[in-house]
Amino acid sequence: MKSNYEGLQKNIKKLKTPEIEIWKNQYPDKDYTVTLENPEFTCVCPKTGLPDFANITIQYKPAKLCIELKSFKMYLLFYRGIGIFHEHVTNKILEDFVKACKPRWAYIKGEFNTRGGIYTTVSAEYKSPSSRTVSK
Repeated sequence: MKSNYEGLQKNIKKLKTPEIEIWKNQYPDKDYTVTLENPEFTCVCPKTGLPDFANITIQYKPAKLCIELKSFKMYLLFYRGIGIFHEHVTNKILEDFVKACKPRWAYIKGEFNTRGGIYTTVSAEYKSPSSRTVSK
């Protein structure tokens, strides 16, 4: 069965997004969690062109770097005009976030408002290679 979405998101991983600025963590020896929440996130449905609204929550454990909040806000605003699936935008935000600050751990949850009678929640997690344990 052919999907009428075919090819719509094939280059999404290569989407050029704004830079997320960072600053040096003065407590890299501490294991603490930062929670960032944006209850006004918007992107666009790639099929209809209508706006999608979501609450985006990110939690992370900083290592050497922390996220600069104004640049992160501007990064999120970039998506207002981007047609992107909920699953893709959630993973793309996490990917860019991790690339910017290289945390010990990060978790993202996108809670998207009802569309077509379906409420969608997408979550993803990142663990730095140095924090992963190998069982023997």
